[in-house]
Amino acid sequence: MVKIQKLLNAILEGMTEKKAKNIVKIDFRGTQNSITDFFIICEAETDKQVEAAADSVERFVRKETGEKVFHKEGYENAEWIILDYFDVVVHVFRSEFRNTYKLEDLWADAEITEVNVKYSSVEN
Repeated sequence: MVKIQKLLNAILEGMTEKKAKNIVKIDFRGTQNSITDFFIICEAETDKQVEAAADSVERFVRKETGEKVFHKEGYENAEWIILDYFDVVVHVFRSEFRNTYKLEDLWADAEITEVNVKYSSVEN
């Protein structure tokens, strides 16, 4: 669990570094027939912000854990980028597409946790 926790922390750092919004962690470990242990979902307003958040996640994960993303897709349109780390799958949505797919509503038996992050309105 230490390895997964380190991975989760690095993913969250990457998201918050680029000010991703509405971050949610879905824990599938208590569900049957799950394909992964966790989803981490966030959103951003523009395609450039979606790309920046996904790139930041990859950078933080590599730096903090040494892990490379196994599979990634969605950079072509940057509406919904998926980064697959086997135990954790990262979803970075453009806001309007997240509202369309509503992944959080698909698993009633999974534990869903909102990650509260407060960003300062003043840039340093």
